[in-house]
Amino acid sequence: MADPMTQSAQISSSPGLADGQNSVAAKDSKMSVQDLVHWRDPKKSGVVFGLSLLALLSLAAFSVISVVSYLLLALLCVTISFRIYKSVVQAVQKSNDGHPFKALIEKDVSVPPETFRKHVDASLTYINRLLKQLSRLFLVEDLIDSLKLAVVMWLLTYVGAVFNGITIFILADILLFTVPPFYEKYKTQIDHYIGIARTQVNTTMAKLQEKLPGAIKRTKAE
Repeated sequence: MADPMTQSAQISSSPGLADGQNSVAAKDSKMSVQDLVHWRDPKKSGVVFGLSLLALLSLAAFSVISVVSYLLLALLCVTISFRIYKSVVQAVQKSNDGHPFKALIEKDVSVPPETFRKHVDASLTYINRLLKQLSRLFLVEDLIDSLKLAVVMWLLTYVGAVFNGITIFILADILLFTVPPFYEKYKTQIDHYIGIARTQVNTTMAKLQEKLPGAIKRTKAE
């Protein structure tokens, strides 16, 4: 016969085990952007990548108004066709199943005020941080950082002369779904070369700072 203490311990641990399994299942059911770009679930990542690339290619070939109109028209064709099909089936079978989209129609799709305010507050934090950073760069609080921004903007002028905005978005979408798994596979080698490049850049910037007129020293805001 089993020890009563052992049985009670097993019984008491069962709810905790069940809760842990439920939390793991809930966690697995939700995929973050990081999981998508790392292809944790190849099926979901493939669908997202394919749809996003298709949408960008459509925008490259047609105007935004045309793409949105065609997408909404296709959605309406599907829902109207399904609605008519279900009505015919109900009429033939003389059933009373009701509207096929009744569950979706009755579903609450409104955004709760708390959720809206939460996202607005989070967005406002990023916007204020961006404005502060832009002010620091364009008002030359740190000369080296402002020079870096000037170099980046100068390089982007050449990029803009070769690619338009949609092409850049298409390339960014492709890189978003190809670079993370490649980096994850060759992380050690890539980090090694990135470290070498970072050391060279820091050395060059240090030499440049020493040669600046008036012996301007780089300072960071507290």
